[in-house]
Amino acid sequence: MQSNAAIRAATEADIPAITAIYQDEVLNGTATYELVPPEAAEMQRRFQTLLDNDYPYTVAQTPDGALLGYAYAGPYRPRPAYNWMVEDTIYLAREARGQGLGTLLLADLIARSEALGFRQMIAVIGGADNNGSIRVHARQGFEMIGTMKATGLKFGRWIDTVLMQRSLGEGMDTIPDKDAYPGTIGR
Repeated sequence: MQSNAAIRAATEADIPAITAIYQDEVLNGTATYELVPPEAAEMQRRFQTLLDNDYPYTVAQTPDGALLGYAYAGPYRPRPAYNWMVEDTIYLAREARGQGLGTLLLADLIARSEALGFRQMIAVIGGADNNGSIRVHARQGFEMIGTMKATGLKFGRWIDTVLMQRSLGEGMDTIPDKDAYPGTIGR
């Protein structure tokens, strides 16, 4: 399926499909620790906040228009010292999993984040048993930096959180020009 899917910038018209993919994960998966699926209006608000602050947000779509997944980079933490680090997020429709689409979305997201000037990307992965997500990140050069034990309680069980990190562009080799900060959060 990956060979016929195109990665493109997300638009408002994608919000219903994005919402459906995320709602399924909230109700049936552990990649998110959210317990109540947000409605489309909340997903629209989250989408617009990222776009208003110059963060990349993309979707994977088949030639016939089916949206198979989405990815975005957002702020890791709100304090200004974290401005150069982004956290990636990727969700796939169930029927699109295991076909390489997550790798395509992540590679594109890394390229877009580097082009904007961000220096580090972190993956906060729900579930130490989320092997698919861990493998996707490892294939894209992320290194394991730790596992936080029992950070989420969902479906009547404790879930660990895996942290992985990857340098972007010049990474920590140079100090970026603060006036060249790519986002608007923290300015």
